[in-house]
Amino acid sequence: MATPEEMYDEADRLKEEGKLDEAIQKLDELVSVYPDYALAHSALAVLCGRVAQHEKAIQHGLKVCELEPNDPFSFTAMSVTYQRAGRIMEAEEAMARARMLQGGI
Repeated sequence: MATPEEMYDEADRLKEEGKLDEAIQKLDELVSVYPDYALAHSALAVLCGRVAQHEKAIQHGLKVCELEPNDPFSFTAMSVTYQRAGRIMEAEEAMARARMLQGGI
C-alpha cells in the first residue's frame, strides 16, 4: 500500500495537471485510509472550494482544525473556506480564533 505522502504527491500532481476532480478523488481515498492526515484534509478544503463543493470544503477544514487545534494557520484557512462559502459570521469567528492562538486579541 502507498504511504500517505505518496498518495498526497499523486494528488498534487493531478492538481498541477488541472485534474481537480481526480485530485479530489485521490485525496478522498487518502483520508479514507489515513483519516488523521491533516495535510490531505487541508488540500481537500482548498480544492473542494475551487470546484464549489463548499460544504465538503468546510467539513475538511473543520477536520484540520480538530487535528491541529493549536495551529493559527488552520483557523486562518478555515476563515477563508467559510468566506468562499458565503458564511461570513463563521469566517470572522475562525479568524478570531486564529488571532487568539497567535497571542492577539
